[in-house]
Amino acid sequence: MSEQIRIERDGPIATIVLDRADKANAMTRAMWRDLGAAATALSADDAVRCIVIRGAGDKAFCPGADIGEFASERSNKAQAIEYAHAIRATIDGLQQCRHPLVAQIQGVCIGGGLLIASLCDLRICGESSRFGVPVKNLGLVEAYDELAPLVRLAGPAVTLEILLEGRIFGAAEARDKGLVTRVVADAQVPAEASAAAARIADGAPQAARWHKKFVRRLCESPPVSQAEHDECFDCFDTEDFRIGYQAFLAKRKPEFSGR
Repeated sequence: MSEQIRIERDGPIATIVLDRADKANAMTRAMWRDLGAAATALSADDAVRCIVIRGAGDKAFCPGADIGEFASERSNKAQAIEYAHAIRATIDGLQQCRHPLVAQIQGVCIGGGLLIASLCDLRICGESSRFGVPVKNLGLVEAYDELAPLVRLAGPAVTLEILLEGRIFGAAEARDKGLVTRVVADAQVPAEASAAAARIADGAPQAARWHKKFVRRLCESPPVSQAEHDECFDCFDTEDFRIGYQAFLAKRKPEFSGR
């Protein structure tokens, strides 16, 4: 496991730290892989009763994938499909985790960061936290696997609003949209997340695991076909994608061609 995904233990409560504060905890491919592995390992541990996920520092939960990696790791469809395997492993690890997951959100929670938070059972954020999925500015789409948790939380209409406008919005609006469970003063986020985790850990662990299993079962729908999954990565072979991520790195407004 990379040093940028760190596990802390405090009795029955485990904390997974996205530990890359110098890059606002932006996710590298290795971090995606290791976050899924950490969740899977903790899920198998019967001594764990609750898992908190947080970013290092108090400025950012996670702004999503590190776009600086795109040129070498995600510059075309074939690479994007390989990269998606790491994201899929994290989605599976978090989604199938037996123990309750609490997202401790301080600062920005954008793109892939919102995906991670959406896979948690409780999401507690500060009043100044910021949310959004501005992938339209990169000429990208969210694949089915990445969209599903957001659609389950916010519904199709709100999900489309978030994706089509690409706005960054505040904590109060995120709560109104159903994206967060609780909004507290910024300084109170760690204490509130810890208190929630402690209340969960005080309950019967098997009951918590069964509740998670039963709720997941109620949300299941027919699976997406392989051809539909494959279409999600067509955008990586478009001119708009190259324009979008190069403009992001150069800090200029993209001029999309529609090709």
